[in-house]
Amino acid sequence: MEKFSFLDDYSEGCHPRILAALAATNLSQQTAYGEDEYSNQARALIQAQLGDQPADIFFVSGGTLANLIIIASLLRPHEAVISAATGHIASRETGAIEATGHKIITVDKPDGKLTPDDILKTLAENAHVPHMAKPRLVYISDATETGRIYSKAELEALSAICREHDLIFFLDGARLGAALTSNANDVTLADIARLTDVFWIGGTKAGALIGEAIVINRPEFAQDFKFHIKQRGALLAKGRLLGIQFQALFEDDLFFASGRRANTLAAKLSNAIVVAGHSLASETETNQVFPIFPNALVEKLDADFRFYIWEPHGTDHSVLRLCTSWATPDAEVDRFIAAL
Repeated sequence: MEKFSFLDDYSEGCHPRILAALAATNLSQQTAYGEDEYSNQARALIQAQLGDQPADIFFVSGGTLANLIIIASLLRPHEAVISAATGHIASRETGAIEATGHKIITVDKPDGKLTPDDILKTLAENAHVPHMAKPRLVYISDATETGRIYSKAELEALSAICREHDLIFFLDGARLGAALTSNANDVTLADIARLTDVFWIGGTKAGALIGEAIVINRPEFAQDFKFHIKQRGALLAKGRLLGIQFQALFEDDLFFASGRRANTLAAKLSNAIVVAGHSLASETETNQVFPIFPNALVEKLDADFRFYIWEPHGTDHSVLRLCTSWATPDAEVDRFIAAL
């Protein structure tokens, strides 16, 4: 039997409903560069989720691109980013932020979650003016790279400390769909819009073919943002491709349904791993599972499944990452549990 991949949550193309929407609108002539009717409708649907918080919404094709354009557009040359060391911009983006001339000041956080104390400590350690890069933007992701989520109280505390110290609060939402549908979650999109200055909604990991929606909650940050998108090569002539997908994700419950399904399957995997007597390197709150397995077991599982060996654990164990998605078949989860 062919190996089934738990490597990531974007191994498949896109949700059938999105594929159908793309096909159904294929021959409709539309204005270019994101000014088409589908993109405008998608913006209105997302805005409806944000409550009373007015926002400017832009679509780009990928997450690294979103992070790079946002951070490069908001910071002056001497300004820096505060991030958990496990943050995607610090550990998985090939120095993209540094390539724009901005230092990333990292904080060692095993769960990937920053706290107000982390921010205050970083400010104190980087206060030798003008000889050190100036911390200006706080970067978090929800869910984090270890699958953990922020509570509303945690986001409120971070938002308050950022506003007190004139810091930009930015949330990477690559897996925001999984975070918002976690059983442990008490946050809404309206909360995030109220508490952050900028965030983005991940479509790629929620069933879209490609695409992320950048939401800017401060008008001064949105001014001229399209110039930055164009200058970075991210302004698609056929912007409709992104708009149609976000319209399909948000015109009903598809965005949230995709997250719920991925989380449910991850919880099933996680529970079975614990019942089998194994430990987890990180609590399972979303669609990423981090079991600690003996290396001999890892070799046997590798015969039938694909997964990331995240890091070594001692001399004879490894931490794996198993990722579920909207498209993961129940039968493959059951097959992994049976093999385990």
